[in-house]
Amino acid sequence: MTLTSALDPARPVLDQLRERVTMIEGGPARMPLPVLPALTRLVEVRAGGSYGVDSASLALALAAGASRAGEWVGFAGWPDFGAEAAAGLGVDLARTVLVPETGDHWLEVTAALVDVLRMVVLRPPARVDARSAGVLDARLRKRSSVLVVWGGWPRCEARLSLEEAKWVGPDHGHGRLRTRHARIAVHRGTAPPVRADVAFPDESASLSLLSPAADPVRAAWPASG
Repeated sequence: MTLTSALDPARPVLDQLRERVTMIEGGPARMPLPVLPALTRLVEVRAGGSYGVDSASLALALAAGASRAGEWVGFAGWPDFGAEAAAGLGVDLARTVLVPETGDHWLEVTAALVDVLRMVVLRPPARVDARSAGVLDARLRKRSSVLVVWGGWPRCEARLSLEEAKWVGPDHGHGRLRTRHARIAVHRGTAPPVRADVAFPDESASLSLLSPAADPVRAAWPASG
């Protein structure tokens, strides 16, 4: 198989070649981590990488896939962490480490968590500079861990954002809110964002895919060949 035939014609060639170099440099440490079934065609989470989100719901959803598969996950800088919401999405609280306040030592705290946990969700207390991000990026690659950042981050494998969120439940003004429908947009490099409609759960179900809002990702990480 030639290199050209292995590339996805729907995605920028330069982005795909950069991904291939990253995979080669990272070697076997860049293995994929489980994600919730509703997210499998939207984003692939790989060890050694960082991923940005713009909401608590998306941060919990990314952590839930790894947690449900038996991995330990941690949350740093999240004083109002919602344990009930996390458990509803599939986060196993028995394998969860929470550091509500990190203060000025957020970088050291997060690095320590990355050393011992497969996935760490960070809510930075302030704007993050490229040097600080580089320190954690190097630690992630060394430990084969994943960082999910709720907020801005200089370099990310992918960024997930919520669009057009609305609650569903009351009928003619009566009843209670049951689920939240939203559109997830995944931005990766210079490629156009990929979107899909999902439903965030009530107490009896997990995140579910409603319908694709755009063509799904054929292969978030092209097969080598």
